[in-house]
Amino acid sequence: MKKILLFILGMLLWTLAFPQREFHVFPENHKHTPGTQAGDGSLQNPWDLQTAFNQKPAAVTGGDTLWLHGGIYSGRFISQLNSTETGKYITVSAYKNEKVVLNGNVSSELKAVLQVKGKQVIYKNFEITFLGEFSRNAKDKSFEKVAGINHTNGMNCQFINLQIHDVPGLGFGSWNSTAGTVIESCFIYNNGFIDANGKGGGEGMYIQNSSDTQTRIIKNNTIFNTYYKGIEVWSANRDARREYVKNITLENNVIFNSGLPSGYTVDNIIVGSDDRNGINIARNITLNNNILYHNTDFSKNEVNGNAPSLTLGFTKNAPVENIHVDHNLILGRNNALRLLHVKSVHFSNNTVYSGYIHTQKQTLQHMLDSKSTFKNNLFYTKNAKPILFPKGEKHGIKAIAHPFDSSANNRFEHLKAFDVNPILDVSSTAFAPHAYRVVLFSKKEENVTVTFSKQNLAENLRYVIRDVENLSESVKTGTVPSDKKIVFPMKLNQRKANKTLDNFGVFIIEFHKAEPQKTGFFTKLFGWMF
Repeated sequence: MKKILLFILGMLLWTLAFPQREFHVFPENHKHTPGTQAGDGSLQNPWDLQTAFNQKPAAVTGGDTLWLHGGIYSGRFISQLNSTETGKYITVSAYKNEKVVLNGNVSSELKAVLQVKGKQVIYKNFEITFLGEFSRNAKDKSFEKVAGINHTNGMNCQFINLQIHDVPGLGFGSWNSTAGTVIESCFIYNNGFIDANGKGGGEGMYIQNSSDTQTRIIKNNTIFNTYYKGIEVWSANRDARREYVKNITLENNVIFNSGLPSGYTVDNIIVGSDDRNGINIARNITLNNNILYHNTDFSKNEVNGNAPSLTLGFTKNAPVENIHVDHNLILGRNNALRLLHVKSVHFSNNTVYSGYIHTQKQTLQHMLDSKSTFKNNLFYTKNAKPILFPKGEKHGIKAIAHPFDSSANNRFEHLKAFDVNPILDVSSTAFAPHAYRVVLFSKKEENVTVTFSKQNLAENLRYVIRDVENLSESVKTGTVPSDKKIVFPMKLNQRKANKTLDNFGVFIIEFHKAEPQKTGFFTKLFGWMF
C-alpha cells in the first residue's frame, strides 16, 4: 500500500512539474478574436498562426497542444516548433469540430504552404490548399510552383488526417534528414502543374530517409489524380556522396490514376535513384498491402497504352537492393510492373494485371545471383511471351533464366480470367473510430455489398457514404440494417475526364447515432463544405 501511495504521489508531482498545456490560434481576420503576434496563446488573446509556429521550447514543448480554431489561414508558414521532452510530442490540430484551411494562394517568397523544421510534432486534422484562381501552367507569367508540405528538418514528426490538395506543385515532401516520420491517413490529390514542355509535374509524395536506425512509415494514405507520380521513394541527384533513400515502409496506401490530369499516366509508386556514382542506392524498402490502380476497362481485357503502377530501379549504376513487395494489388496496362534495375527483391503474394513484366537480362541475372524470391504471385497477361526487354525483345517464361519459378506457386493467367474480391480493403481511419475507408472493385461496374459485422456497430446507427473524389457531397445515407450489410453504388463518375472509372471506388463511410450529429469525423474535417 505504501508503495502504491508513493507511486501516486510521484505521478502527481511529475504532472505538476510538467503540466500539459493548451494554446489557442485564430486567423488574423477572425471577427471576434483575431490571432495576433502580441497574443499570449490564451483563448481570449490568441496567437496568429505564424506566431504560434515560432514558439520556442521554453514556451511550447512536448505534451502541449496548439488548437487551430476554424477559419481560413491565408499565407505560407514555417513551423519551427520543437519538442525537447524525450518521447513527448507537441500537437497541432484543428480545434474539435472546426474547419481549418491553410490557403497558400498568396504573394510570398516561400515555396510551400507549410514548411516544417522542428522535431516531435504531430500535425493533424486540417487542410492545405490553394483557394481561388491560380495558374498550373509553367508557361504563364503568373505561374508559381509551390508545395503543400515540405518537411525539411526535424525527426520523429507525425502527419495525420491532413487533406492536401489543389496546390501547383508537390503535395508532400519528406526529406532525408527527417527520420522517424510517420505520414498516416492523409488525403493527397489534384496536386501538380504542367511544365514548360507540356508534361506533368508535382508528385503526391516525395520520400527520402538517411537514417540507419529509424524507418520512415507511410501508411493508410489515399493519393490520386496527381499531375505526376503518386509516391516517389527517390533521389534525382546524379552525383551523390552518401545514401539517403533507405529504410522506408509503405503500407496500406491506395494510389490511383497518377498523371491523369496531365494527360499521361505515370507511376503510382517508383522506388530508386538516379545516382550515377552507385552510392545512393535505394535499399531496405517495404511495400506491403498497397492498392495501385490506373483507369482500365477490365471487362474488355484492356491492356494497351502506358499505365505503370510500380517501378523498381531507374539507373544501372544504382540498382535497388533488399526491396520487399508483399500482398499488393498492382493494376495498370501494358507496363504496370517494371523491374528495371534491381539487385535483390522479395516479391510475394501480389496480384499483377499488366501487358508484360518490363525488365532486362542484366536485372534478371542480378536477381538470380542475389537469390531474390518470387512466390505465390498471380500475373495476368494476354501475352505468351510476358517478359519484355528494352527495344521490344520478348521472352517466354521457359525460354530464359529468371526467378519466376512456377515451383514457388507463381501463376500466369490470361487477362480474361482477371477478377478480384470486390472488397479490397476496409480500414479504420486514425483517431476516428467510427469512420472507415472502403476500397472496392467491380469488373462489371456493379454495386458492391459490404458487411460491417466485424466493426461492432451499435444498434440504430445512421451512416453517410462519401466518394473520396468528391468529399463535399454524400453519395448515400441511411440506417444500418440489422444484418449490417450496406450497398455501395459504383456508377458515380460515368467516364468523366480526370475521374476514376466505375469499376474502382474509394469511399469513406461514417457511422453516427440516429439523431442529427455535428461532430462526426468528416464533419470535423470538412464540415464547412457540407
